[in-house]
Amino acid sequence: MEVGIGLPATIPGVTREQLLEWARRAEAQDFSSLGTLDRLVYPNYEPLIALAAVAAVTERIRLTTAILIAPYRANGALVAKQAATLDHLSNGRLVLGVAPGGREDDFEASGVDFHRRGKIFDEMLEQWRRVWAGEKFGTAGPIGPPPPKGRPTLIIGGSADVAFERAAKYGDGWIMGGGSPEQFTGASAQLDAAWQAAGREGSPRKIALTYFSLGDGAREAADRYLRHYYGWLGDIADMIVQSAAIDAETVKGYVQAFSDAGCDELILFPCDPDPGQVDLLAADIA
Repeated sequence: MEVGIGLPATIPGVTREQLLEWARRAEAQDFSSLGTLDRLVYPNYEPLIALAAVAAVTERIRLTTAILIAPYRANGALVAKQAATLDHLSNGRLVLGVAPGGREDDFEASGVDFHRRGKIFDEMLEQWRRVWAGEKFGTAGPIGPPPPKGRPTLIIGGSADVAFERAAKYGDGWIMGGGSPEQFTGASAQLDAAWQAAGREGSPRKIALTYFSLGDGAREAADRYLRHYYGWLGDIADMIVQSAAIDAETVKGYVQAFSDAGCDELILFPCDPDPGQVDLLAADIA
């Protein structure tokens, strides 16, 4: 199993210097990918822009939206062009993880109907396929630039049955946006069934994410950030806080458990923007 690391792009107060140094260290430590989370009504960096910034200071590491909430962006053609641009600038390193999202305030701020997000998402997925295939949309031809590999690697998120059906129809795999290794095992079986029902060859890529905070003040950093970020979930926020890996033993346990569950890549997201967290995590998974 590969191990990726999240960018601290959603942690309030993170600086440009911290973000770029974080990316440099992640590549030097041989992590498989840099991940971003997505919200609109929050003081975070926009995911595609954040990944474009770190693409300029890295050469190898994959750039993963884990996930991008596509429907509140509304304009599918524009999102396809933005993704293709990032993929082109990074020499094909973009892994575009996308999902419908679940926060009403993000959609309200965008002027998009929250209750139509599933339909909007399906329409976007169809449109992206046409855009990346090079279909002509006007007198100048297709919407470019052309992604280096035909299209970005496309990963679908979500826990409803339709998420697995979308992954099998449009994507290269699926991502679990939080949960236990046991939950991952059950969802993985659903994905495999949907993949086979769609007549897809090979195996879908399976990704999961979790949180970590290491070193001095690890518990305090996890508590402060995760309670703020997930406060809208009420009591569930407490469960997320308690699930964060705050020591080497827990980190190693998560890596082993998700590997045993058939996960292809586990992305560990930080609670502290200090780039030293990259080196601490690398040491713990060595």
